[in-house]
Amino acid sequence: MEYPITGACQCGQVTYELQKAPLKVLACHCTECQKLSTSPFSVTAIVDASTIQFNGQLKEWGRLAESGNRNHAMFCPDCGNRIYHFNPDEPSTVKLKLKPINLQDDAVFKPQAHVWVSEKVEWFDIPDDVMVFGKQP
Repeated sequence: MEYPITGACQCGQVTYELQKAPLKVLACHCTECQKLSTSPFSVTAIVDASTIQFNGQLKEWGRLAESGNRNHAMFCPDCGNRIYHFNPDEPSTVKLKLKPINLQDDAVFKPQAHVWVSEKVEWFDIPDDVMVFGKQP
């Protein structure tokens, strides 16, 4: 994989440039991520905040997670695409939600672990070659 790689929301108003590979990639099966992604799970790339740059206007929304951590989301105010999540108390990482498209090698965003499988939809089968956690590791 050659860096930087770029991504954009559906309308193109928000863009980003990622300089290095994610620290890790997780598939989250919690019901909040099911709502967010309108699918059985949401893929999150944990990225060192110093290795990504966002451009464009973003809107913020936040909630308190079950763990007690603050979970804030940044999204495009025009098309509504979720761009990333972050914990204001831990600004060193961002949880990238919006994946780039048309990559020659998209394996960089393949989940290394599935979390919150205690809330997984019954009909989705998790691959055998990844770590699985009932809740947050």
